[in-house]
Amino acid sequence: MSIHKSLKLKNTLTRQRSVLSRWERIEKLMEQDKFQEGDPVLGLPKVRTKFKLRSRKSIKREEAEARAADEAKDGKKK
Repeated sequence: MSIHKSLKLKNTLTRQRSVLSRWERIEKLMEQDKFQEGDPVLGLPKVRTKFKLRSRKSIKREEAEARAADEAKDGKKK
């Protein structure tokens, strides 16, 4: 049984994938200068696909620290 076309999601492939295809891995390794033409394509090293997102608490804390540092600099200049 198939899904009705009105129920299909349009952006199913836009999320972050956990596995890269071989050519995508080769491209990333070439950007990092870890792969040159002529190297074997089997047994490639692992390539990181996505990075862990920072929590909102840590972002707010960093912003508050930056503001405090700016205020301290402004207070010393006056």
